[in-house]
Amino acid sequence: MTDASMAAEPNATPALLHPTWAFTVSHPAHFIALGAGSGLPRTAPGTVGTLWAWAVFLLLQPWLNDTGWAVLIGVGTLVGWWASTVTAQHMRIADSGHIVIDEIIAFWLVLWLVMPTGFWGQLLAFALFRLFDSVKFGPMAWADRAFKGFGPRGGFGIMLDDFAAALCTLLVIAVWRF
Repeated sequence: MTDASMAAEPNATPALLHPTWAFTVSHPAHFIALGAGSGLPRTAPGTVGTLWAWAVFLLLQPWLNDTGWAVLIGVGTLVGWWASTVTAQHMRIADSGHIVIDEIIAFWLVLWLVMPTGFWGQLLAFALFRLFDSVKFGPMAWADRAFKGFGPRGGFGIMLDDFAAALCTLLVIAVWRF
């Protein structure tokens, strides 16, 4: 469905601006895209989703080696693309801030690649990632604009701008370290 066809439907339900817990658990894609509920806050859902990603990363880290992280991030990207596509269509919002699977997977990538580092290094990675994801300049702005809409292209765009933010975060950290 395109943006125009969504708006042109005569009996279209209004956009779901503030998803609820009932919406989150009504479909597996919603649960995934909304980060198991971490994307539900009305204020700063992307930040809460990224904090959730950080906590889950620390819980999973003892059990996953590099291959495990690569597989989880790879599969998570594909599943996140699907979940974002479906949830955006059901919410009737091309890129709702409540969809946080993009922040989760992209921040896992950042943490996986900057580890081992202590709390302050992780906090710096968090702050840089949130800055790049929020400000959306350069590659983040391009990804956000180029892939807006509904359907698989829109779901890809939801994921892509956060991977661009992850790349910028990793570049800054690499320059800082070396």
